[in-house]
Amino acid sequence: MRVLACPVRYYYERNDGFCEPDRYLVCKKLSSHLGSLLDPEEIWNEVLAARPTIDSVLSEFLDTCIMSCAKNEWKPAKERDVRVISDKHGIAGIIDSIAADGTLSIISAVGAMPFGTYAADRLRIAAFALCLEEMTGREVTGGYVEYIPDGVVRFHSIQPRDRRQVISTLHKVRSIHNGEMPQYPFNTPCNRCKYQSRCESSNGYRMSELL
Repeated sequence: MRVLACPVRYYYERNDGFCEPDRYLVCKKLSSHLGSLLDPEEIWNEVLAARPTIDSVLSEFLDTCIMSCAKNEWKPAKERDVRVISDKHGIAGIIDSIAADGTLSIISAVGAMPFGTYAADRLRIAAFALCLEEMTGREVTGGYVEYIPDGVVRFHSIQPRDRRQVISTLHKVRSIHNGEMPQYPFNTPCNRCKYQSRCESSNGYRMSELL
């Protein structure tokens, strides 16, 4: 989630459209074949059908992902692209897959950490859990993250702090869309931000003015 990384950057991009990154699309198509024979040509053709203009170099990325995923056994999902919604919290999204036992899984197009899961992935799982719990009336204790480039699956058990962070992030999003100026978080990655020159300080303390 962009707000988690830097709410100021989200402020600049709040009205921009969103398109799934190419690497994520490749990983998503590959994930849909996990649990069966992985045919690189078949999967790549599906990628091209979904996005004809995709860079052909990503076919090599697909091959690397297939080699990583082929090292492990995978169970096919019961449902994919499951739309969920929470009226209470005003959020909606699409879960990448749900297993036969009801456990959710999300896909990541980056390599796995040595241990654990990334903060953004933990936030996504917690947000999806809020939606599922409201829709089904059953508690959701956690979910899987499929780090497709490394062929690694990690389960994250949702902690109270994850749920608190989801609520806090939603409050930030609503305040930004209501016109309020967001604050910089600690350790903002300003040196990698394309909006760096538009902000007052490269150390990320405050914005100098509204747009």
